[in-house]
Amino acid sequence: MSTVATANARPRYLTLDVIRGIAVMGILSVNIVNFSMVQAAYLNPQAYRDASIGDLVLWAVNMLLVDGKFRSLFSMLFGASMLLVIDKAESAGEWGAWLHVRRMAVLLVLGLAHAVLIWHGDILALYAIAGFIALLWARSSVSRMIAGAIIMAIVNTILFGAIAATLVHQDIAAHAPNAAPEMVRNWNANASSVFAIPSDIARDQAIYGGSWSGIVTYEWSKLWAFFSNSIALMPDTLSLMLVGMAGHRSGFFTGAWDDRTYRKIAVWGIGVGLAGHGALVVANLMTGFYVPLVLGGFLAAMVPFRFAQALGYAALFVLWSRSNSAAVKRVAAVGRAAFTNYIGTSLVCTAVFYGWGLGLYGKVTRVEAWLIVPVVWALMLVWSKPWLDRFRYGPLEWFWRSLARGRPQAMRKG
Repeated sequence: MSTVATANARPRYLTLDVIRGIAVMGILSVNIVNFSMVQAAYLNPQAYRDASIGDLVLWAVNMLLVDGKFRSLFSMLFGASMLLVIDKAESAGEWGAWLHVRRMAVLLVLGLAHAVLIWHGDILALYAIAGFIALLWARSSVSRMIAGAIIMAIVNTILFGAIAATLVHQDIAAHAPNAAPEMVRNWNANASSVFAIPSDIARDQAIYGGSWSGIVTYEWSKLWAFFSNSIALMPDTLSLMLVGMAGHRSGFFTGAWDDRTYRKIAVWGIGVGLAGHGALVVANLMTGFYVPLVLGGFLAAMVPFRFAQALGYAALFVLWSRSNSAAVKRVAAVGRAAFTNYIGTSLVCTAVFYGWGLGLYGKVTRVEAWLIVPVVWALMLVWSKPWLDRFRYGPLEWFWRSLARGRPQAMRKG
């Protein structure tokens, strides 16, 4: 089991930090699209312009290796860390559940501030809401956590499967002879989530290419839609958190299992995930990114494949962390300061693409936008370890912890 000693003599699991660090770095590889161009381009590289071969290859590589998988890891690690915080609090004589509730309340406020003031792609508010619900399983057995995860995954698949079926019906009705104008409007409105229409492109470029105050005003006006989208993603997120909780309780995420088992999970999980996502890549290319397939395929059909691949990655990263090399320690430091690195990523990328910064929003290709990703990765790796060699927490980790506990926490190491 890979652990390191902390200042209060409680163990810190190196494997959790390593997986979290890789996850927060990997998420940027796909989020960079939402930072730099209209949202429809996230799942469809041909959303509003003819994609080059490079753009299509980058989309395919991200779909095969990254998209959804690293977000799943991040969500799982959130569940695992939730139990770790509760357990540590209770071992110190505190009320763990109440501390968790305070932490989630603070995270919800910080997440909403992130969504309105910095970047609309925030995931922290969703994690906070799911974290409140996940507390119901905090004292459950591993089998009950897994059962809850399966139920939530089924709910998610049914929900987005039904949305995909509705889109197919709308497509048929909208393209039928003498189609009703309302059906045409409904289809066009939903299709714009995958194929951006000129008015959407012009609106987005005017907003995100404009002033910071204009962006904030617009994001504030969309806050209810932000909540609605978060609720729609709740079953999937809660399912992944429960998997993370079960993985922590069983010792999977803390490195307690034997190497042979981790190798099997890595091979089979990654292999199954690649097969499923490979089929989706081919299907999207062959159908010209058919709207119901793009949305239903990624959000519903890929659920088991995404889950398998994320677990396979986790097993692989656990094995890698066994080496305790200099690279492992660098990545683990990124994971220990994941909150700061996540918000820091938003600040750097919006400064590059939004109008209050360099103003490159909507002016770059997918490949050109991705070139900033290795730069941000390097920044994460460079600052995190030296900071944590001197301080107990990352800056925002300290801020979150202090607000949740109602008093400033000791920051500098002895």
